[in-house]
Amino acid sequence: MSKAITFLSLLRSAAPSALMFLVIAMFAGYAVMGSNGVLAWGDYKRQLQERRLVLAKLEAEKAVLANRVALLDPRRANPDMADELIRRELGLAHPDEIILPVK
Repeated sequence: MSKAITFLSLLRSAAPSALMFLVIAMFAGYAVMGSNGVLAWGDYKRQLQERRLVLAKLEAEKAVLANRVALLDPRRANPDMADELIRRELGLAHPDEIILPVK
């Protein structure tokens, strides 16, 4: 019976240390393999490069749209652009006319 008591007392004295070790191991594992861990860093770099390419495309599209807006400014509108927009949106083109959109 003294052997059982010794094993039980050993288990009780080692349980807090083992629990703390498991908690620390869990946090360390998550720091390495988690969604924000060290191993995810490469994926973040790849996503950053992809998003920079998308951003460059969107900025180019924004510049084109800003140019079109500037051409349609009511104070100094480009007559050709205004004429094209009116004919296309309101359907005021004659049946024999051919409208070539400018891109």
